[in-house]
Amino acid sequence: MEEMIGKTERWCDVTSLGPPDGKFMGAFQRGLKTLADKSAGKEKPVVVRMMFGNIAGMPVNCTAVIKALTSELDATACNLHLWVGAWRKGLSWNHSKMIAVDGVHLHTGGHNLWDAHYLSNNPVHDLSIQFEGPVTRDGHRFANQQWGFVESKQKTCTGSIVDMMPDYLPVLKRTRVTVSEWPEGVATVFPPMFTKEAVTGAVVPSGGDDAPAERSTESDVPLISIGRQGSMIYKSRPADDAILAMINSSKTIIRMTLQDIGPVCVPGTKKSLPGLKWPKTYLAALGKAIYERGVDVEMVLSNPNSIPGGLKGTEANYGNGWDCVDVAAEIIKTIQKSHANVDDEKLRAMITENLRICFLRHDSERNYADGKSIGLHSKHFIVDDTCCYIGSQNLYMCDLAEWGVVIDSEPEVTKIKQDYFDKVWKNSFTGEDVDVQAVMDGLKINRDGEKKKMFGSHDEGAAQYGLMPHGCGEYYGDAEEETAIEVSDGELPKVETKDGDDDATTATPIPPKEAFAKDDAADASVAPDQPTSEPDIAGGSVAPQGTKSEEAEGEEKKETEVVEKADCGEDCHGQVHKIQADCNWCGMGEALNINSRDE
Repeated sequence: MEEMIGKTERWCDVTSLGPPDGKFMGAFQRGLKTLADKSAGKEKPVVVRMMFGNIAGMPVNCTAVIKALTSELDATACNLHLWVGAWRKGLSWNHSKMIAVDGVHLHTGGHNLWDAHYLSNNPVHDLSIQFEGPVTRDGHRFANQQWGFVESKQKTCTGSIVDMMPDYLPVLKRTRVTVSEWPEGVATVFPPMFTKEAVTGAVVPSGGDDAPAERSTESDVPLISIGRQGSMIYKSRPADDAILAMINSSKTIIRMTLQDIGPVCVPGTKKSLPGLKWPKTYLAALGKAIYERGVDVEMVLSNPNSIPGGLKGTEANYGNGWDCVDVAAEIIKTIQKSHANVDDEKLRAMITENLRICFLRHDSERNYADGKSIGLHSKHFIVDDTCCYIGSQNLYMCDLAEWGVVIDSEPEVTKIKQDYFDKVWKNSFTGEDVDVQAVMDGLKINRDGEKKKMFGSHDEGAAQYGLMPHGCGEYYGDAEEETAIEVSDGELPKVETKDGDDDATTATPIPPKEAFAKDDAADASVAPDQPTSEPDIAGGSVAPQGTKSEEAEGEEKKETEVVEKADCGEDCHGQVHKIQADCNWCGMGEALNINSRDE
């Protein structure tokens, strides 16, 4: 990471869940020192933007972070401009992990920036990857959307008042943005937006489109960046669609290394925390692949409740509490639901022959030498050994901002498989983690949590990151109250790209909650030919507040019945629709007008 930051000539973007600490902070300081030395005498300042997540209850103290990062820098002797920002909207915040440099060099994956989690005793396992090429620009533009959101929110009346308060001061707001700049009084309050023109000619990559025209393209690797911005975007979750499409395209085998796939479990039970449920769409896709196409599924999961680095359970917790039998049972249940009268013996055969799930191990051992269990944090899967995903997105339900890359090259995927998955699987799979009879006995267990509000919202992120944030040292994180108060949406951020930028993806304004168009807001991280639509459950406008006529009430009842017949499910993502009784995503047993997931 230090080396990656130090390569910067004109522009560096960093995104992560929380700020660096310990050895990571030291590496970032040295990387910035290299940039400061290089920037001296440059006509234009070197731009560095760092964006973090304002975890519910743990807002980032941007002032303290920027002070630590620049503690060894002399503002008068360099031409370096640095911005540190953080945001949250409801229960969405940044969770992507990326370093993008000059539109050419890219580091992305699952690694956070916390010393005790990775560089101390009992470290958590993780996976990240580095690229060189134009895919890096997608990362810059993904960061653009978040910086546009921060700027639009802070420019509102409420935002300007909050900006005058210390970052650590508790604020009774559901949307919280913070930003600090360096050198103060020299750099603008908000950073510029990335464009391809800003870095053209900065670096001549060995495989980028600024390289000589006669270069060979034989070494190029097809890549697709996929991402989502959580509740920052009105409805679109393109990364979810892309991951589902990959699973649905499988023909032979799916290999996965995941932190978990189930939501946070109530300790000592087979029940999710209230308001949380299993990701039925992904599970059903895996079940369909097994049952209808005979696809094998190999899955490595974190040992439940693994705590690295001598931390407390409230500071770090990898693995949401489920065992491999629970995961297998939830997959098999989707087969029973989708196919009537499935023979038990056929299910048993599929569990034995097609579904292989295990906990992470070292030489077949689930614990370190001191008895602490081994944690896994990677978000990686391979489909048919021809394409794979490496990024920040977990498959359990948590609506955070995520980004990653799909590698669509059989030779390169084979190398990744040999270097990483094969070694993990050889050490981990023993066949003892899934008992067929236990799976069959567990098919009638309801593992979803009760439908309750969490922190004034129905979002699945509540328990995972509100109650168990697992990150951010107290030096940079401060306590904050959570309420259900909503503030003005303010101005709409836009990311503008100039005509002729043929690889640019234009981000549309983020609609306020009064906007009820069915068209999705485009996500800046997905190529134009990627699927971005969500299932259309029952769109429409929200009825005006106040006394309804009998005709209006009859119409509402009619629309509600349509939704119930459509079996409103976990894919509605805050789409405008009327719900009643048991809407699986947002239902509270009431007839409600819903226009956003926050409400």
